[in-house]
Amino acid sequence: MATRDELAEQVLALSQDDRAFLADLLDQSLAEENELPPAELAAAWTVEIDRRIASHEAGKSEAVDAETAMKEMREKLAEHRQRISQ
Repeated sequence: MATRDELAEQVLALSQDDRAFLADLLDQSLAEENELPPAELAAAWTVEIDRRIASHEAGKSEAVDAETAMKEMREKLAEHRQRISQ
């Protein structure tokens, strides 16, 4: 069996479509482990989205443009990956 690093290297060598397929497959498997039925998950997201909209409209949160949000998430992800690889 391949190690985690070997498997990651193989996966990253795949086409974008194949990586997207695997990412979706992994996402589904993680969602299944949380044991939330799709309708319940959708309802929970609706509540969360409504909460965020209300917070923004009440001036309790600031909007961030997509470019800034993605940059910040990439930085946080890189920090997380560095921590777990040590």
